[in-house]
Amino acid sequence: MLVGVGWKRAPRFPGMPVGEQGRESLLELVELARSAGAEIAGTVFQLREAADPATLVGRGKLDEIRAEATAHRAPLIIFDSNLSPVQQRNIEEATERRVIDRTQLILDIFARHARSREGQLQVELAQLNYMLPRLTGKGTAMSRLGGKSGGGGAGGTGGRNGPPPDSRPRRQDSKQY
Repeated sequence: MLVGVGWKRAPRFPGMPVGEQGRESLLELVELARSAGAEIAGTVFQLREAADPATLVGRGKLDEIRAEATAHRAPLIIFDSNLSPVQQRNIEEATERRVIDRTQLILDIFARHARSREGQLQVELAQLNYMLPRLTGKGTAMSRLGGKSGGGGAGGTGGRNGPPPDSRPRRQDSKQY
């Protein structure tokens, strides 16, 4: 399932109708997704004044996206716009689907086509750097939210002993490269 957003502000190119640039970008996303091996279950497009800070598209459109993804049995939703880590997490929770944005799709395409070892390492490093801020909340079993009661004491620092557990290997991998 592909999702595009167009903006109601004046277009960059004179004579181009409002939102046309977003529609053209969505058509380009269709081709990118196909080159990554995805089957396109459908597309959803929204014309907005401004981005919703929590979900980019707003609650009503998010409900529509979830219904379309469910109807087409789409396991993945690809957004044409760059999503913040918070937006991505909120959309995943609301749709109960994996969500990626255009940047992640392009990195996946590069990873698929990288042939040399150096190229593969460069792409993997870019993917790790991109994913690092999106790992927050994925390892809550050992986060500060549980366990110790706060003051530290014997054998602990009150739960403040570094980044979330699942981001450590990524940082180590990133430094290794």
